[in-house]
Amino acid sequence: MSDSFDDILESGIVFRGAPKGGSKNDKVKTKAKKKKYITGAHGSGSAKQKAKYREQRANRHK
Repeated sequence: MSDSFDDILESGIVFRGAPKGGSKNDKVKTKAKKKKYITGAHGSGSAKQKAKYREQRANRHK
């Protein structure tokens, strides 16, 4: 253990990113961009509130 600890102290740790070219199965599925969630039509109170804020922001510079 102390050998690897000393190596880390001397040379540091290299963190590598995720490999490029992941498969399509690695994507995160989200409902946040679907029309019913954007408009608040599915009945959730928080979605209705977010839809209200989106509408206000869209109408701000008209």
